[in-house]
Amino acid sequence: MSKIKAAIIGSGNIGTDLMMKLLNRSTHLELVAMVGIDPNSEGLAKARAKGVPTTDKGIDGLVAMQGFADIKIVFDATSAYAHKKHDEILRKHGKRVVDLTPAAVGPFVVPAVNMDENIDAPNANMVTCGGQATIPMVAAVSRVAKVHYAEIVASVSSRSAGPGTRANIDEFTRTTTRGIEVVGGAARGKAIIILNPAEPPMIMRDTVFTLSENVDFAVIDESVKRMVADVQKFVPGYRLKQELQFERFGSNRPIKIPGYGEFTGVKTAIYLEVEGAGDYLPPYAGNLDIMTAAAHATGELIAQRLLKAA
Repeated sequence: MSKIKAAIIGSGNIGTDLMMKLLNRSTHLELVAMVGIDPNSEGLAKARAKGVPTTDKGIDGLVAMQGFADIKIVFDATSAYAHKKHDEILRKHGKRVVDLTPAAVGPFVVPAVNMDENIDAPNANMVTCGGQATIPMVAAVSRVAKVHYAEIVASVSSRSAGPGTRANIDEFTRTTTRGIEVVGGAARGKAIIILNPAEPPMIMRDTVFTLSENVDFAVIDESVKRMVADVQKFVPGYRLKQELQFERFGSNRPIKIPGYGEFTGVKTAIYLEVEGAGDYLPPYAGNLDIMTAAAHATGELIAQRLLKAA
């Protein structure tokens, strides 16, 4: 079966983990280029060892590589700042882009929620690692009850947060918040990230709070658990850490939300744990694994459609 040729820009932790997924698990993708800017990076060394053509000249080196014209999909695992330049160049050359940075140039894609809605866009944005983990939970509540407010707290090991992740923290907050609203369906969202220096390193943990209109607790519970099963199809280590917690606020006991006013309805607390597959990074780095798994799933669907259209 023929495959769609693809390239990865970014030879850091995220790019290298994505490379392993493309090499070991792809049905419709063939990785033909690994791009970095550090000739001594471990990611480029691993790519060369596996026979993948490489360049340490960044986006300009990719464009100059033999066979660039045959590449149809490019995954960008660099930074939000760099991605804006990369996207402009790649669009000129007619490449489909899967963006693993928080640049949010293209529409948000969260595979378990809206995989099909924006898959034909020139640029598919993977939101953020925290967004990929938590937006499905907000969406699970919002499909059964209007969500007035949603707040997520993503706690990750500081060991799994490399220079790229740390440089993107401000963008992470803004992009995740927007994703909670646009994809998750919340009227208002808020995102917080915590880099935990604990040793041994902690596994990724996420807390999701929603304030929604009144509905039976069992309805929310069923919707959330169904969504967890959907995410597990491409991230097996995604799971609820404990049972959902609910609290109901009636007109005689409303809760006040700053900037919103008095709220009556259901408060839902969802506690998640994300264990990585260990393709390149340790299993505790579930924050990176869920991002690369989402990007891989998106790239596979884009490739499948390109093959059908050929």
